[in-house]
Amino acid sequence: MSEVTIIGIDLAKRVFQLHGAREDRSVVFRKKLSRGQVLAFISQQSRCVVAMEACATAHGWGREFEKLGHSVRLIPPVYVKPFVKRQKNDAADAEAIVEAALRPRRNHLGREETH
Repeated sequence: MSEVTIIGIDLAKRVFQLHGAREDRSVVFRKKLSRGQVLAFISQQSRCVVAMEACATAHGWGREFEKLGHSVRLIPPVYVKPFVKRQKNDAADAEAIVEAALRPRRNHLGREETH
């Protein structure tokens, strides 16, 4: 059962940090990829959730990932920051994005649901 259920991506100008995890939050991979390698890598993954911090470029990337059959979650940066466990760096941010995306939230009826 090594299949990835969620991939957190810390977007950057040139080098992206990816954190792949199972539903139980166990780590499957941590990768550093150049901008040109990201789509090829994501296309090789089984369908899963791809989570990113919401920013100007996240919407464009999200559309590309959805074309590949993945579900996309854009997480506001303010919801990611509390989950950075150690020094602020791209790898820690990618892991925090996964944590934030897996946390339940309350809908307008007060019921818990995931992002």
